[in-house]
Amino acid sequence: MVEHETAGDPMSDQKWVRSSLRKLSQELTEEGHQIGRMTVGRLLKELGYSLMSNRKQLAGSSHPDRDRQFRYIEKVKQLFLVNGHPVISVDAKKKELIGNFKNAGQAWCQDAEKVNVHDFPQDAVGRAVPYGIYDLLHNEGYIYVGTSADTSELAVDAILQWWQDDDRPPFPDESKLLILSDAGGSDGCRFRLWKKLLQDKLADQLGIEVMVCHYPTGTSKWNPIEHRLFSHISINWAGKPLRSFGTMLAYIRGTTTKTGLRVKAFLLDRVYEKGIKVSDKEMKALNLQRRRICPRWNYTLKPRCMPP
Repeated sequence: MVEHETAGDPMSDQKWVRSSLRKLSQELTEEGHQIGRMTVGRLLKELGYSLMSNRKQLAGSSHPDRDRQFRYIEKVKQLFLVNGHPVISVDAKKKELIGNFKNAGQAWCQDAEKVNVHDFPQDAVGRAVPYGIYDLLHNEGYIYVGTSADTSELAVDAILQWWQDDDRPPFPDESKLLILSDAGGSDGCRFRLWKKLLQDKLADQLGIEVMVCHYPTGTSKWNPIEHRLFSHISINWAGKPLRSFGTMLAYIRGTTTKTGLRVKAFLLDRVYEKGIKVSDKEMKALNLQRRRICPRWNYTLKPRCMPP
């Protein structure tokens, strides 16, 4: 296929035409040039044309503090690791319909899996909301699969359960925790509920200092959890229908890499309410300290009182 584009006023009658080799040869013949589609294809190749798909390469306009924030995250991350403090990368993975539905990718088998023609939500067992935590020091992943909505409460509950997991590897100094997160989503820098629950359930309840560093908007692929955990989970279940929550959890737990990645999976089967508001008064009551560098993306929540 060869594409001809004519840009102009969107209110005009101009058209963009996409022509096949057959159509091009037909148009050339009508202009008095006897030529077949194979010849048209050969000539196009000689001129440097080939069939190509769109390439995601243009990031668009970037925030002026983007590089500064990346340098700051790297500095803080290394400082925490050197001093034995836990560092985790967190994010919510793409929601998945649970049922007899097609799953992207291919798998070795003698017969193709037979799945539903349509992915209708009413035919699903449920909708999975996987929230992931990646432990940078120990190369371990933890996926907490919610069954309702992707909310700040789900995110903080997952982090709290990870912290209280008796089987997780200990850190030399657990008085501080660094969380690396995207700028958007349920754990984004704009969400008041995210900050309030970090204060209530982590800083106050556990008596630890929680520092959060957000990756700038549009740079989530550099968040370690994306390429060190999520991508490998997607590869492990590629082409395999996720017919039940148990099947999904089993594929998550079976994810490994040559570097020794280990993954645990848990089900958070409770309803998380959306749209919970946090008042100005509640925000002022937080023991939140914004950092001098990129304060919108970097902040610390300290305990308001030590637990008994």
